[in-house]
Amino acid sequence: MTAHAFETVLYERPEPHIARIVMNRPEARNAQDLRMTYDLNAAMDRAAQDDEVKVVIVAGADPHFSAGHDLRDPGTLRLGRDRPAVSTWGAYDAEGAEGLFAREQEIYLQMTRRWRDLPKPTIAAVQGRCIAGGLMLAWACDLIVASEDASFVDPVVAMGVCGVEWFLHPWELGPRKAKELLFMAEAWSASEAMAFGMVNRVVPRDALADTVLGMARRIAQMPAFALKMTKEAVNRSVDAMGQRTATDTVFGLHQLCHAHNRQRFGTIVDPSGLPEAVRGKAGKR
Repeated sequence: MTAHAFETVLYERPEPHIARIVMNRPEARNAQDLRMTYDLNAAMDRAAQDDEVKVVIVAGADPHFSAGHDLRDPGTLRLGRDRPAVSTWGAYDAEGAEGLFAREQEIYLQMTRRWRDLPKPTIAAVQGRCIAGGLMLAWACDLIVASEDASFVDPVVAMGVCGVEWFLHPWELGPRKAKELLFMAEAWSASEAMAFGMVNRVVPRDALADTVLGMARRIAQMPAFALKMTKEAVNRSVDAMGQRTATDTVFGLHQLCHAHNRQRFGTIVDPSGLPEAVRGKAGKR
């Protein structure tokens, strides 16, 4: 097996036609800081540009898939300067509300959409906790396989925001279950998520890696161009149903929530809904 290490992500080639991208901040429960977001993007690009790779697995180093976006991230990288930008927003005033809009559009909305449109099948292997931004990453993948101990939650309504930045809840769950997940902020088990149609398969924890690798191996037997066109066909179909327009619209509502919270509380989130460990350290960017 060949491997390449980014600062926060491992890129592995367990078999000739399969790439595995592993978030590697286990001490932070694979919370996605700005550097990890760009490392993930670089690893996705590497897989997309490798003609031998036909299937991509996205995973997290044990014990958890991802605790979501790192609320303590100081944002030391400068968007579009230290790393290549993918934002469609262009130049912006970094100190105003425009700066937050552009930052979150690049690292959350546009980056996640870019991963969703990767021209090769992707499989998320989810174990342990999958929270908020972790959901976004899993939803960007074509298939989701979860271990029996996996759980899924989007708790950001408690933080005064209307769901995560790439808002696929109604598409993944249907409107009523989407509202339940958001209003209640309760964690759902892997079996519940599969019943809602969000997860493809649920397997024992010790079988997760082998199951996903076996699925990737089977998919890799298909013609590469047919896989690419099939993925494009499904993605274009849901976009024709309004998914792209909806996610763009809700991203604007998400930014309105940030502006409201900044005016009310001096931070971009309602601090009363934050975990105690990060209260007072998050949301000032």
